[in-house]
Amino acid sequence: MRLLVTGGAGSLGSNLIEHLGNRCEAILVLDNYATGKPQALLPRDNLTVIDGTIEDSSLVNRLFGEFLPTHVVHSAASYKDPNDWVRDASVNVIGTINVVRASERAGVRRFINFQTALCFGRPSIVPIPADHPTRPFTSYGVSKTAGEAVVQASNLDWVSLRIANVTGPRLAIGPMPAFYKRLKAGEPCTVSTTIRDFLDMSDFLKLMDLVLAATERGTYNVSTGEGHSIHEVFDVVARHLGMDGMTPAAINPPGDDDVAAVVLDPSETTRVFGWTAKVGFEETVLRMLRWYDEHGVTDVYSHLQGQR
Repeated sequence: MRLLVTGGAGSLGSNLIEHLGNRCEAILVLDNYATGKPQALLPRDNLTVIDGTIEDSSLVNRLFGEFLPTHVVHSAASYKDPNDWVRDASVNVIGTINVVRASERAGVRRFINFQTALCFGRPSIVPIPADHPTRPFTSYGVSKTAGEAVVQASNLDWVSLRIANVTGPRLAIGPMPAFYKRLKAGEPCTVSTTIRDFLDMSDFLKLMDLVLAATERGTYNVSTGEGHSIHEVFDVVARHLGMDGMTPAAINPPGDDDVAAVVLDPSETTRVFGWTAKVGFEETVLRMLRWYDEHGVTDVYSHLQGQR
């Protein structure tokens, strides 16, 4: 396997590279470090890291032509400024077009796209089945869904994974790093009434092994199928930090750009790949918090206006 990972310095990409390790003949990462960190990628004899953006078609074409990947994991995405629709479209749509076209020319054998669960917008049913209509309404969701459509229209052997909240080393988005950082600093936390689906990195990586080796095409949900409130996350974080009984400063309804419940139904993924998540909710959160105990929290990002 000659693996090319866009956005490989982010949490998902860097953990995948660590997981695959020496199973790859060579690994090439393209990342501009908008949200990832150079230090997320430990030096390896078979790893090359390029500082650049998928928006640069000439760079993308050159790298694909020289590296000739057999497998591509498209993890790069723009999301950290929810007001910047142009930037999100440039990365998530134009950038995806560049990566897809270069993959076709290079004869890539397997193309895996990482998609946000926010592609479903405000769903009519929860848990959300894989064939639920897409109706995103935020810059991140709209641009990522347009990018996914580019993948689906390609001539590649593709899979698009609609991913729940995956927790693992270097996670810098969502309630866990935010609560951990604020509570450690003695700062107040506000909690929304929203419900999300939290998946441990180990379960995600087990699915990636199956998807990389398979030949099935399609869009699949990657999730536990179980919803938990953000308040539940807060309670586990507070208890872990010895603040059992701590209450949030405020409990707010979802903002105008948020969704009340994003819980994905993974039954089709189970049927096709024989995969189910194994790590329970509390252990998933605790594993994340233990990592923060050792490594700390630096940046915390959000694609939501109310969490800026």
